Amino acid sequence: MTDSPDLPEPGGTVEPAAPQPDVVRTRTGMFSGGTGDTSGYGRITRPVVMPGPGEEPVPEGYDGVLARLCDALTGTGGAPAFDDAVHAVVVHRGEVTLRVPREHVVAVARLLRDDPALRFEMCLGTSGVHFPDDAGSELRAVTHLQSITHGRRLRLETSCPDADPHIPSLFPVYPTSDWHERETYDFFGIVFDGHPSLTRIEMPDDWEGHPQRKDYPLGGIGVEFHGAEIPSPDTRRSYS
Repeated sequence: MTDSPDLPEPGGTVEPAAPQPDVVRTRTGMFSGGTGDTSGYGRITRPVVMPGPGEEPVPEGYDGVLARLCDALTGTGGAPAFDDAVHAVVVHRGEVTLRVPREHVVAVARLLRDDPALRFEMCLGTSGVHFPDDAGSELRAVTHLQSITHGRRLRLETSCPDADPHIPSLFPVYPTSDWHERETYDFFGIVFDGHPSLTRIEMPDDWEGHPQRKDYPLGGIGVEFHGAEIPSPDTRRSYS
């Protein structure tokens, strides 16, 4: 994680920091050179880069949000300090994302909901992302928040390792995250601690694995048709 940018006084502006892209993996083979190649030629490589802190200046109307959040996260009264609770502020295409460590995500979400100057009272949903080569942060839960009062949107991103895929549930703060967290658990295997009923919602209860992870097999089952056996898609051709 990288440090968050310096924050202004309420009503001020945030100066953009130097771009710090987040390289999550390096692709080899299929389409990695941008040429449309499907041969799986393994000597073609391309880094997979996600937006990092300081990509863009904070959009108009959002600088006061970050300043207020910084003021509220003082490290006193049980609240974490801002530097501990927000590891990075990412701005990309006019959208603001806060990277929040899992131990503080519930406290930050509750503050964003309850503070009169923030009032992100609606959770639009939680989804998962899997970066198998991003050691220690392979799994990420992404939650979108809406302030109806102030007409703003904000994204929270929380990561966890494959070896310990646990993130606290936001159900106590946003009950509407119930089914979204179940779907993210079902497809990505992120365990939302404190969820009242974390069970599969799309796949059968006895399904093995989590089918939207990038290390999940392509899938399919072998089919026998008039004596001919058609292998499943993940065994027909290799693209690596």
